[in-house]
Amino acid sequence: MLTITNLEKRYKAGDRALKGVSMTLAPGDIVGLIGPSGAGKSTLIRCVNRLVDPTAGSIRLGNIDLTTLDGPALRKARRRIGMIFQEYALVERLTVMENVLSGRLGYVGFWQSWFRRFPEADVQRAFSLLERVGLIDHVDKRADALSGGQRQRVGIARALAQDPELLLIDEPTASLDPKTSRQVMRLILELCTERKLAAIVNIHDVALAQMFLPRIVGLRAGEIVYDGPASGLNAEVLTRIYGEEDWTKTSNSQSDELDDDPPASLVLPESRAVAAAR
Repeated sequence: MLTITNLEKRYKAGDRALKGVSMTLAPGDIVGLIGPSGAGKSTLIRCVNRLVDPTAGSIRLGNIDLTTLDGPALRKARRRIGMIFQEYALVERLTVMENVLSGRLGYVGFWQSWFRRFPEADVQRAFSLLERVGLIDHVDKRADALSGGQRQRVGIARALAQDPELLLIDEPTASLDPKTSRQVMRLILELCTERKLAAIVNIHDVALAQMFLPRIVGLRAGEIVYDGPASGLNAEVLTRIYGEEDWTKTSNSQSDELDDDPPASLVLPESRAVAAAR
């Protein structure tokens, strides 16, 4: 479904943000991307949807190499990739509904989008998504009147409005409190499972990644140093990813005091994560 091969990114200053990164996702695979600041996590997911142009390597979505596209062909391919941002990237003065409908901009003409005239089917899809993410009572609120968790839910609904095959999720819980973080991660996992979406989740919270994400890819200095099941994140592996530290307390038990663990039915089997990592 998604195949990244020998991906390189070198900036003009000469810094190599990515060094020969290769990984594969099958339909429905959900991968957590972890690593220290500057490891290349955000660069990697921005290369996938070509917000950043890679220096070398290939990114194949199905049978299309995204690195070879530009103009209308790239815009068409981007319809297949939904993006959920750390800072929400909403238009503050627009309503919740208008922000969700902006996920359909790749499908409507210029004047339709300019006057915000969307097909009835798109409007009904937006209502359905807002009901699914728990915001049906906030349809007409401006985005700047929402809490952080509500804004992130709008961002999720907007990404799903594209009807994507792949979700790229950049630190979805970085600005949220622990309980809201768990709720948002649970929602993302449920939606990916319901729609059989593949997803790459860039996440800095290791305990949260262990709790919700079946497969983990660890980056350090632009290179993959771990690709395997979340259960394999022991002290040795965390040291390989982040460096020397006391990792003995980094486990799911850190969050046991909070309610509502993720339903077991939503966690992909470890055997699948291992197979995807090979």
